[in-house]
Amino acid sequence: MPARGRALFWSLWRQKSALAGAVLLLTVLAAAVSAPLIAPMDPNEQSLPYSMKPPLWSSEGRVYLLGTDHLGRDLLSRIIYGSRISLVVGFFSVVFSGGIGLAVGLLAGYYGGKTDYLLMRLVDFVLAFPFILLALALIAILGPSLFLIVAVISLRLWTIYARVVRAEVLSMREREFMQAARAIGGGDLRIIVRHLLPNVLAPVVVIASLYLGRMIVIEAGLSFLGLGVPPPTPTWGGILSEGRSLLYVAWWIVTFPGLVIMLTVLGANLLGDWLRNVLDPRVRSI
Repeated sequence: MPARGRALFWSLWRQKSALAGAVLLLTVLAAAVSAPLIAPMDPNEQSLPYSMKPPLWSSEGRVYLLGTDHLGRDLLSRIIYGSRISLVVGFFSVVFSGGIGLAVGLLAGYYGGKTDYLLMRLVDFVLAFPFILLALALIAILGPSLFLIVAVISLRLWTIYARVVRAEVLSMREREFMQAARAIGGGDLRIIVRHLLPNVLAPVVVIASLYLGRMIVIEAGLSFLGLGVPPPTPTWGGILSEGRSLLYVAWWIVTFPGLVIMLTVLGANLLGDWLRNVLDPRVRSI
């Protein structure tokens, strides 16, 4: 393992809160990857005679560790399979929004002038546009799908990356290494890729880690409102939506998915705080 990798590993090991966050995220990731192997039942298998059975209920060889929903579907299996949707949406939303924001921020900060003005006004317009209205319009026109959910979230959150990257580029644009790169005849593309891009990746990684949990919550919120991946695909937000009217008679349908969302977001935030402390020199120097 390279020296840098060993240093990061031991830093994570010493930071117990970050280590707990990493364990939480790895647990959810392992469950998502191995869902067909560890899920006790088919998440969409309905069994009305066993509807709304409480946790730890068993009968005729069937064991429901977390109970069943109103259609008799095993809640544990649905939560395990629902983790796939949440992690896929969270990961690809981070990648796509980060890529768009990185490109816009680099161009705006490097070229300045009219380019900067137009791109930043685009950022202001996107931030001013109501997110739920955008989601409703796109889903009504194109229909709900996993790709569309990722696209909707990415179209909203790339603005955060763009502003941070632009600020970093503006602070570096007139430094000596940039002037030297121009003096030796470096083209714009070469300067952006070779000199600016490596220097702005650290804050982008920090933002991505901190916003992973938020994107998971946004996906759950859209699914809760009926704007997410359509049934019968299990999603955490969809399970919450189905169980909200049964809260007083079947509390487990809402409680367990809510706890899983809370722990996943907590893990992402703890790990994100650690990455910020490690990668951001301004925080590290305090």
